[in-house]
Parts: sequence; C-alpha cells; structure tokens
Amino acid sequence: MERSLYERLGGMESIVGVVEDFRDRVAKDARINQKFARTDLARLRKMLIDQVCEVAGGPCTYTGRNMKDAHAGMKVTSGEFNALVEDLVATLDHFKVGKTEQAEILGVLGPLKSDIVEVDSSQVGTPLPATYQPAPALMR
Repeated sequence: MERSLYERLGGMESIVGVVEDFRDRVAKDARINQKFARTDLARLRKMLIDQVCEVAGGPCTYTGRNMKDAHAGMKVTSGEFNALVEDLVATLDHFKVGKTEQAEILGVLGPLKSDIVEVDSSQVGTPLPATYQPAPALMR
C-alpha cells in the first residue's frame, strides 16, 4: 500500500518545521509581506499546519475559512501569488522534499489561485487595503 503524503513528508513534526520556515520566509519577502501586515501569525501558523496536515492525509482537520473568504478584499495580485509559491518551493527545497511530494503539494495549491488572486497583475509588494478585515486572533 502506498504511504500517504503526510507519511512521506515525515508526519506532524516535519509539517510544523516546513510551515514555520515558510512563514518566516514570507515575513522577510518584501514582494508579499505587506499582505500579512495585520495577520495574527499564531493563527496563520495553526491554520497552515492544520491545512497542510489534512490535505496530506494526516490526522488534522482544517477549521479556518475557505480561501476565497480568507483572502476577500486583500487585493492579492497574480505576481504576489506566484511569489508566495516561489517561497514555498524554496522552503520545500530547503527541507529536501522530493519532487513527487512537491508536485502533490503544489497540485493542491494551484487550483486555489482563482480563490486567492483578485488582481490580474504581475505587480508585487502592493499594500494591504485599509478596508481589509483579518480573521480574529486565536483565543489563548
């Protein structure tokens, strides 16, 4: 029987490491970090871990908003989406994730582009609109 993507990635510990590296990489990336200016990073970390774990076949359940609702009003450009994908690939390469597994992860992300991108532009580094309402912080 073929092992799940979750198992091939190395389980929860590996997913947490990848998500944290990715979050830190995005935070330093001037092409896209303005879009996260009002994001609760603890919430983002938990939601990304749950989402990656669930789509990889792990024991997690993603409880966040769908991608269209989560990104509505952010005015994310095609260029910014592509920059985020480049950051993800750099993280996956850093952790020496195999090309097969990378293709599976990107295969899940690709169809979400139409739910995330609101501006068909190659521009990057655009500010978060003042009207954008981020998700509430996680309850501590």
